[in-house]
Amino acid sequence: MGTIEEAGTAVLTLTEGLEKEEFLASRLTRAETRRQLRLMSKSALLLSPEVHALLVEIDWEGWRALDQRLATSDKAEDTLLWLAVRALAPDTLMWLRVYRKNQPEWFKEDN
Repeated sequence: MGTIEEAGTAVLTLTEGLEKEEFLASRLTRAETRRQLRLMSKSALLLSPEVHALLVEIDWEGWRALDQRLATSDKAEDTLLWLAVRALAPDTLMWLRVYRKNQPEWFKEDN
């Protein structure tokens, strides 16, 4: 889960203070954010169903859908990227922090 947290932190850093229009206008920021979101989605999909069941508050289906959509690039991607930047990534990081604090034994292999 370290990769998810690292990539998520990168997404938040890259997009901090940006409005949607600014984000979409910045080709480099958008490309790097997309790359980091792909890392997050790929890492999320590699986790076992048991982990997904334990961390039930995380939107695993959202990560699956994002991964599938990013694999086939299309123009609707911009809205999807923005939604991932503003909701999916920060929510996932928040829940990982909560779970790590409340259930540290689940993260032992992560250390």
